[in-house]
Amino acid sequence: MIARPSLIGLLGGSFNPAHGAHRRISLFALDALGLDEVWWLVSPGNVLKSAEGMAPIGARVSSARKLARCAPIRVTAIEEQMGTRFTLDTLRKLKGRYPKKHFVWLMGSDNLAQFHRWRGWRSIAREMPIAVIARPGYDRAAMASPAMAWLRRWRRWHGLELNGAKRSAPALTILRFDPDERSATEIRASDPHWQHRFSGQHQRDMLTNRVIGPDGL
Repeated sequence: MIARPSLIGLLGGSFNPAHGAHRRISLFALDALGLDEVWWLVSPGNVLKSAEGMAPIGARVSSARKLARCAPIRVTAIEEQMGTRFTLDTLRKLKGRYPKKHFVWLMGSDNLAQFHRWRGWRSIAREMPIAVIARPGYDRAAMASPAMAWLRRWRRWHGLELNGAKRSAPALTILRFDPDERSATEIRASDPHWQHRFSGQHQRDMLTNRVIGPDGL
């Protein structure tokens, strides 16, 4: 009997810092989509956001690893290692490195609302299925976005055509659950020096096993 390929959810972001909502939506997606793992792709930076207030990647990886404990979640800085700047390039390289795995791109409805601003967003949708997870205050903008207008024809309804959404692209699944209102912005406002708790730490990348220092590789 041939084993089926592993099904991996990819959650990208700055994780500045990682927090409970990241873990909660990941565990929800694991169950809802039948994933084997979720990989947290800690980005070197976000081309759509200011670099001001961005903690060193080592601190962000450390905060993510703390939140990922005892869960089928791998924290990785593979984007920095591969030298990719845009999501499309990252996804293509990941598929090339791990041809025996199937991937689903996970994102919040806040990202769907601005997805049309991402470089090559239609190509991203053609690379792998997308699962969008509801976020408070963003659903209306997401549903009215240019990206949703284009993706709507490939929408798969949760519970009806979910198996197809796992393996073909374009495919869009909207996942709804009790929204989690925690945000990294609010955490930074209340604890602006959070990264100091992770200063001086070295971590192993949970995907590539490379050592990540306090300021990166």
